[in-house]
Formats: sequence, structure tokens, C-alpha cells
Amino acid sequence: MACDSAGVTPFLLEGKDPSRVALRMLDGDQTYGDLQAVSATVARYLTVAGFQKGDRLLLAGDNSLFWVSAYLGALRAGLVCVPVPTTIAADDLVYILRTTQVRIGFVQARFATANRECLQTVQVVADRELPSFSNALSFAKLKANDINPDDDRANIEPDDLAALMFTSGSTGKPRGVMVSHGNIIANTRSIVQYLDLTENDRIMTVLPFHYCFGTSLLHTHLRVGASLVVDLRFLYPEKVLERMQQTECTGFAGVPSHFQILLRKSCLREKQFPYLRYVQQAGGHLAPRFIQELREALPCTKIFVMYGQTEATARLSYVPPEALDKKMGSIGKAIPGVKLRVLNDSGEEVGPGQTGEIVAEGENVARGYWSEPEESAKYFRNGKLYTGDLGTVDDDGFIFVLDRAKDFLKCGGKRVSCRQLEEKLLEFDELLEAAVIGVKDELLGEAVKAFVVPRNSHSDGLEGRVLMFCKENLAHQLVPKAIVVMGSLPKSSAGKVLKQKLKALGS
Repeated sequence: MACDSAGVTPFLLEGKDPSRVALRMLDGDQTYGDLQAVSATVARYLTVAGFQKGDRLLLAGDNSLFWVSAYLGALRAGLVCVPVPTTIAADDLVYILRTTQVRIGFVQARFATANRECLQTVQVVADRELPSFSNALSFAKLKANDINPDDDRANIEPDDLAALMFTSGSTGKPRGVMVSHGNIIANTRSIVQYLDLTENDRIMTVLPFHYCFGTSLLHTHLRVGASLVVDLRFLYPEKVLERMQQTECTGFAGVPSHFQILLRKSCLREKQFPYLRYVQQAGGHLAPRFIQELREALPCTKIFVMYGQTEATARLSYVPPEALDKKMGSIGKAIPGVKLRVLNDSGEEVGPGQTGEIVAEGENVARGYWSEPEESAKYFRNGKLYTGDLGTVDDDGFIFVLDRAKDFLKCGGKRVSCRQLEEKLLEFDELLEAAVIGVKDELLGEAVKAFVVPRNSHSDGLEGRVLMFCKENLAHQLVPKAIVVMGSLPKSSAGKVLKQKLKALGS
């Protein structure tokens, strides 16, 4: 008999019709009954194997039944899930394993093979047989050997840790955000409310589940009994669009690079999506030019522009779709249950047009950083999350992000936002993507260096045309000192631009 619990897994799965489809995979559908059964099996295995509430479990794999089962099973058993991308660098993996003292990992076989040395001290459960591993068990064998103890679920309290979501830290080492069961439940309820999600929704899922935005799609849609259409083929966007039509998707979610590709590298405008009710955009700033193009391409679809941080579980604010045209460039107002303010150095709210730091309060604010008390004290203070983002407000209380506090340049004594420069560059119609960094300059102190990705393959002479556009549209000191044309910008597995890699190229 299971204990009463405030845990994420029962919050998501209990009370659902077991015959309803939860995951629509390319290789077949998985029902809520399937998820309930296999997550319970994972929890029973972990309990009988001697793992206890609070132990950390590494999770590495593509979006799949294997990933979802391990995640929900681990949380059901009270373990703390440590999701990582399958492309994680070996040094970062070693650091995470050592820091979190992981004892067990549910990982894809190819990940285990590629990281054999790192995983020598970890009990491995893989998605298929690994004959050469002495410390590995296949997922199929785990399910075949299922037993049924009296209690397969830990008694979870809201403050108990559910996950360590690792992000890039200020020191260059990954930083683990401590997300509790209560954080996830609070943020999930809020997102469900403002998106008005129901069991009739079907979300096209191209975001990886190991990324907090992707995980939030899993949480919100399972909570209401909806379906997630999982497709890993975004390198071929036309296939994803075709599947959206075939499965009658009501929703799509992506980071800026997803929408830039759909708008400039696909036939989105020529296709019809009669069932597409809403689109979610978060995970970075999408330039107004692209938002306008998205509105034109999907005139009957609600566009939700949202803002959040891993430190806030996922989401902090959104722009109501009906306000998007009047508040273009804004991150909107706080989601239900969250208080979001822009504060000056004295801790007072700024007035319209003034600049301050965006500060959040709410049950979704994480508990801090794992084993980093100094960093936690810097960003998590008195129950508030200091985001590190600089912003301002307008007369209606809508918030506008100016940039990350660390992503400003000082050119000729003038402080300049990289985001604003990137927005201006993307007004040049030949570009798909643009990113700006600062480089040393004897005259200006710091000069602009721009990395651009052409919209199509006809890029001969592009540097000159971009330079001319900049001279015509930017102040003299902001015209790039150098323009580098790239095939693509370096990105994380979640599709976010990695400025550190550009800075390594730009030094």
C-alpha cells in the first residue's frame, strides 16, 4: 500500500484514464496506464536495491519511454534526479558525478559506452543490453524481474529535492539548481492555468526533457491528461511540421533557434494547422522581427512569449497573446502565484523607464545551488530570486529585459546591450541568426564583433552587405569591428546559443 505523498509522480499520474495516450512516439503510443505501471516498476527496483530517499540518480537519454519512466520512477521512490544531455563533455560529467555522489544511472547504451570510464563506480541501468559492462542491467531485464513489495513509493514532502538541474556556472563549471517537489507542483499548476491546458491538448515536443523548458512540457501535459507528440527530427523541420499536421497538434514549444529555423528554413507559411491552438516561446530572446513573422505565419494561433529561469523551476512571466502587438519586446507580467519586480540597488521598485534587476518571489523559486553556499547566497536572498537580468517597466507594469547584467558592452564609454545589437542585425533580411560579443579595442576600449548565419547558401559578399547595413543603422562606435559568417552558431543541446564558445573564437 502506497504512502500519502506530496510528490511529483502521483501529482502527474494519479486519477488519469489508463487507456488515454500520454506519449506519441515515432515507434508507437504509450498510455497513462503504461507510465503508471513502468514508473512503479522503476520505483520498486530502486527501493529493493537499497537506494534511499535523497540519493541521486543520473539520467541521460533522448526523449523516450525509457527517460520518462526513469524520471517518474526515481521521483516516486524519493530519489533526486540529475538529468544531463547525452552530449555532455566528459570533464563536466566527472564533475557532476563527483559533486552529487551519484550511485546509480539510467542511461542510454551509447552514452554508457562513450563514458565507460566515468561510470565505473555507478550502477548502470541501460535502455538495452550492455554485454561488456559488469555493472549494467538492461531496462528490459529490470521490468522482467519486477517484484511487488508492500510499499513502492516514498513519503514525499514539498521541500524534498526532486531534481538537480545543471546549468553553466559563472566559474565555467556546471551549477546544480536544487528543484523541490513543491517547486515543480507550484510551477506546473501556474503554467496549466495561464495556458488553459486540458486533456484535449497535444503538444509537439522537440525540446529535450533534460532541459527545464522541456521538462515543464512533460509536467504540464501529464498533469491535465494531455498527450506529448515526441519527435527528435528537428534537423528536418518539414518532417516535424508534417507530423504536427498528421497528429493534429494543438501546441508547439521552442526556443528562439527553433522559430528562426521554422520561419527562414521551412515551409511553415505554406502549411495549414487548423488544430494549432497555441505556441510557446521561451528559453531566450526572440527578436521582434521574428515574432511579427510568426504572427503572420500563424494568424489563428495564440502566441505566448514567456520568460523564465532554471532557478525558477521553469517559468516566471508571459505576455498575454492579445497584448503581444502593443507590448512587442516585453516579457509581460508574472505568472499566477509569482511576484515579479524590477528593483534598484536600494531594493526599491523602479519607475517606468528606469533600470533595475528583475527579482522574483514564489513557490517555484528553487532552493539554491547544490554545494555552492556562496553562489546561493548571491542569487537566492530572503526567499527571493535575483535573476541577474536587467530590466525596466512601462506605465502598464509590463517588464522589458534589457540584457543579462554580464552581457553588456562598453564601447567608447557608452554601455550597450548585446541583445539590442543582435535585434538590429536580424532586421537585415539575409540573416538567420546573429550573436554579438565584445573584443578589446585600443580606441573604444571594447568593440563589437558579430557572428552571423546567412538565411540561405548565397552568402558571397555577405560581410560587406552586413557591414553596410550596420553603418546605415547603427551609431559609429557600434558598427562591428569584425563580422564572421558561420554555418551555424554553437548551441547547447536545448538550442541556446553558447556565447562562451564565441568568445573563445573572438579573443
